[in-house]
Amino acid sequence: MIKVGIVGGSGYTGVELLRLLSRHPEVQLTAITSRGDAGTRVDDMFPSLRGIVDLSFTAPDQSNLNGCDVVFFATPHGVAMSHAEALLAAGVRIIDLAADFRLKDTAEFEKWYKMPHSCPGILAEAVYGLAEINRDAIRKARVIGLPGCYPTSVQLGFAPLLRQGKPLVNESGLIADCKSGVSGAGRRASVGSLFAESSDNFHAYGVKGHRHLPEIVQGLKALTGNTRDIGLTFVPHLTPMIRGIHSTLYASIAPGCENIDYQKLYEDFYKDDPFVDVMPAGSHPETRSVRSSNYLRIAVHRPMDGNTLVILVVEDNLVKGAAGQGVQCMNLMFGLDETTGLRIVPVLP
Repeated sequence: MIKVGIVGGSGYTGVELLRLLSRHPEVQLTAITSRGDAGTRVDDMFPSLRGIVDLSFTAPDQSNLNGCDVVFFATPHGVAMSHAEALLAAGVRIIDLAADFRLKDTAEFEKWYKMPHSCPGILAEAVYGLAEINRDAIRKARVIGLPGCYPTSVQLGFAPLLRQGKPLVNESGLIADCKSGVSGAGRRASVGSLFAESSDNFHAYGVKGHRHLPEIVQGLKALTGNTRDIGLTFVPHLTPMIRGIHSTLYASIAPGCENIDYQKLYEDFYKDDPFVDVMPAGSHPETRSVRSSNYLRIAVHRPMDGNTLVILVVEDNLVKGAAGQGVQCMNLMFGLDETTGLRIVPVLP
């Protein structure tokens, strides 16, 4: 059994990790920490786990995290890197759901997250946890920096177009128009996520610059082998729903690439990926079709047979966009089938 600890288990991604890992056949939940809720039973905070998780929250310094095989960090940015050196020295692997090990450029990290990076040496060896792209590296990794929810949908949506020997689209003019449910803002109290503020409302934010932008561009450039520059306009929106991501991606077809069968390109690219569903031509995937699951669904459109591709991508931001992707990486790291514990049918309605 894999002994698992979770640091910061009182938020939405924390409870999703608990939900998934508690039913995982190869996992023993060993520790769950929350500095502010130490002593509280998990099922008192999350009644959905009553009779399933028999643990109480403990303070991080009173938890035997060094006795775990892997520790998930479902914490604010900056926490995982403060624990990383000691955990790695104890032979513990790390999966961070925050941004500490996403951006390879420490100057970019400091610019967007307003804090210095405390362990650049560990950052250098960390693997970006996008399983469909970095599967082999994840299997060997000690430290995983999980992608953000928006970056997961955008990178997997564009990947088949960019991971080619030549540009198939205008890579300097990519557009990602993305929408998220309010759970993406986390469980902390804030005016913007109050019911009276977010219900019956829809708005864009971060148009001038959002901290997921450099992460997405880094990933898209990596898909080209870091041989080509990427120009991306990324506009996130907050929608009046609890969970889900819907990303509408736009790319102009490059000269000479008009006769490619882009539907087949996507189907072939993802044919061996168990959690990416390339839907039939003409489909319009809905966020409710992936709710509470680790599936990501993609539809490829070419309106009026013109020169613009429109790629529709949906995922659950808390599962494929966070906790489920983390479990998928854990499975790879410990030699399990990557679908173990994750074949969860989406919830409908």
